[in-house]
Amino acid sequence: MKLSFLGAAREVTGSCCLVEAAHARFLVDCGMVQGGRAAAARNHEPFAFDAAAIDFVLLSHAHIDHSGLLPKLTRAGFKGPIYATPATVDLLGVMLPDSAHIQESDARREAERAAGYKEHKERRPSRPTVPLYTVGDAHECLRQARGVEYDSEFAPRVGVRCRFRDAGHILSSAIVEVALSEYGRLTTLVFSGDLGHPVRPILRDPSVVRKADILVIESTYGDRLHRSLAATEDEMIDIVDKTLFERGGDVVVPAFAVGRTQEILYHLHRLTREGRLRRPKVFVDSPMAAQATRITREHLELFDEQARQLAGWHAQGEGLPYLHFTSSAEESKALNRIRSGAVIVSASGMCDAGRIRHHLRHNLPRRECSVLFAGFQAQGTLGRRLVDGATSVRLFGEEVAVRAAIHSVDGLSAHADQAALLGWASAFEQPPARTFVVHGEPPAAQTLAEALQQRLGWHASVPEPGQTVHWPEPAAAAAR
Repeated sequence: MKLSFLGAAREVTGSCCLVEAAHARFLVDCGMVQGGRAAAARNHEPFAFDAAAIDFVLLSHAHIDHSGLLPKLTRAGFKGPIYATPATVDLLGVMLPDSAHIQESDARREAERAAGYKEHKERRPSRPTVPLYTVGDAHECLRQARGVEYDSEFAPRVGVRCRFRDAGHILSSAIVEVALSEYGRLTTLVFSGDLGHPVRPILRDPSVVRKADILVIESTYGDRLHRSLAATEDEMIDIVDKTLFERGGDVVVPAFAVGRTQEILYHLHRLTREGRLRRPKVFVDSPMAAQATRITREHLELFDEQARQLAGWHAQGEGLPYLHFTSSAEESKALNRIRSGAVIVSASGMCDAGRIRHHLRHNLPRRECSVLFAGFQAQGTLGRRLVDGATSVRLFGEEVAVRAAIHSVDGLSAHADQAALLGWASAFEQPPARTFVVHGEPPAAQTLAEALQQRLGWHASVPEPGQTVHWPEPAAAAAR
């Protein structure tokens, strides 16, 4: 068996692992790299494998850094099924066409810029002028998606048995279990996917897994601890109250359309209903977030009792803040004429695309405003530059001063922190033979690998980008 770590090795985005075993070749995730100008060029690079030779894909969840290159895979010749949980399939129907629309729009703008450089005989920056994939490619890809319920075993190929378990990260996110039968040997692989933080509202806790020969575990927050939920809520209340009601500004919240937006709405609704937060006016400026929220309401069986109770409050409309989902570009532009009292939740979560950039351009220079980050910001993204203390940023070709207060509220993260990751790992009945730590920047990944070694006695390592691992290892195979 061979495992090739083709994405999210020593970085957080672009998840993709190629498994070659039991006469099958398959991918676990096929995600887009996010973060800065170099990301677009990397996404346009050819796959490190023959797409037509891939038998199937196992998808952990719908976030673009895990699913965003699936249409490119189809365009490159992949014809097999894409297995995911049913709600993930529903979300892909929203997210992949939206991503394709962005690819087409970006390519069109770059082509126009390139033409302008050529006309003036100037040297232009090297950026892709053709789309990574089209809306047509996205719809073709969606025809290959197959929904499989949690805990239901399925066999994509002879000698390969799989199961999705609840990862508690976003709606329908999954831990991927794979049992491979090859040459009379059974090997169990477990891919954690993105693990949610336990004992937090809305989603159920990540499922307990007891056995694995090979474990691939995420490490987004592998070197730190989140604040408690109580402290996080107090911080959120303080930010909103001071910005809206003391300074007379607006709060801008960059949020992933799937997961973050719904959880932020949950907290704003509950805190308002409990009387802990004065009623703000909340605007969700993301058509995709509106669709994702609709899909979320259609899958309430996947949520905990608190979330189902909130859905009842929402239906009754009792004690909740004013909430409006914008749809048109005109409505979006109108939000920038609001000078006080608004919480504007908009995508993208890392500020690299979408309507959030317009809201930042209008609100970053205003000292009375705040920007509240509720999710991880990858290296190279605009969000990361703001969190790291940039005093000015470039938006739409102009330099914009950063005078607004910048807040990063890690306690709202959808990812497990180090303690939660170690707690989940400690439930294994015996250490996996090998553990590979991925989906984390080098300090976080290395810190978690060392913690797994020192506290649990595991054999854990951080793979290099593109590294291929053989199992059984050559020495072990020779000994047999």
